[in-house]
Parts: sequence; C-alpha cells; structure tokens
Amino acid sequence: MPYTNWSNLNKLQLGRYAEYYAKMEFASYGFEVYTSEVDDHGIDFIVKTKSGRFLEVQVKAIRQTNYVYMQKEKWDINNSDTYLTLLLFEDGRLPEVYLIPATDWKQPNDLLCDKDYEGLKSKPEYGLNLSKKNMPLLEPYKIEKILMSI
Repeated sequence: MPYTNWSNLNKLQLGRYAEYYAKMEFASYGFEVYTSEVDDHGIDFIVKTKSGRFLEVQVKAIRQTNYVYMQKEKWDINNSDTYLTLLLFEDGRLPEVYLIPATDWKQPNDLLCDKDYEGLKSKPEYGLNLSKKNMPLLEPYKIEKILMSI
C-alpha cells in the first residue's frame, strides 16, 4: 500500500504522482500507454484501447473540492478521443479517479463550466466546478464506469 499522506507533497509532486497513477489505471484495464516527452498541447499521454482506438489524456490532480480548468486553446471539445483524467486526493486514502470525455463540455452544467472571460485578462477556459453540491454529478465519470464503455 502506498504512503497516502498527500498533504506532504507539493503541487508538482502531486501532479507527477497523479500522472503515473493514471497511467497505471489505464494499464490495469489492458490499455497500452504511450508517454510524450513534452506536454505542450495540454495532453499528458496517449492510450490505445483493446479495440485499437487512441485516446488523448490530460491529467489533473486536486486535494479538495475546488475549481480545475483547461485553456480552450489546448482543449478540443469536438475531439471524441480526448479525455480528462481527474484524481481526487484525500489523506489516508488512494485517489478517486474519474474520466471525463472532452465532448461533454459541449453541454455545460453546474459541474462542467464554459468560461470566455470577455474583456478580461484571463484566457477562455473549460472547467470543473468541484463543489460538495456538484460531487454527485461527477459520479457517472468514475473511471471504471467509463472504461467499460470504451
């Protein structure tokens, strides 16, 4: 059992651990995992499904319910092969892992946000509003539920 005191890790360490953990999740389902050396397009790695389909995966790690986002210029919601793998870390527990298709942002709701910030300095983004109220909306995206349908 891994050491699960996640609050001891800085943001970079937690992100790196999340990426490795996500890769192992996909591998445990029999998917092939391909890592790129540079993450300059918002994609952390590629997986090949058992049927031969290639999926682009972005990984985000958080310790508590809050807001997570991807810049619109790096997140293509029209690509049915792009997914966000979200890992929720709580001390003393293994992370909860979720897999969200980028195409689901075509229909924003209380969980899936679409922000343009017109007239402001912030770049347009797609986000996840991870409040306690919205956590039930995340439940259908548990990785085991999504991977069984891919």
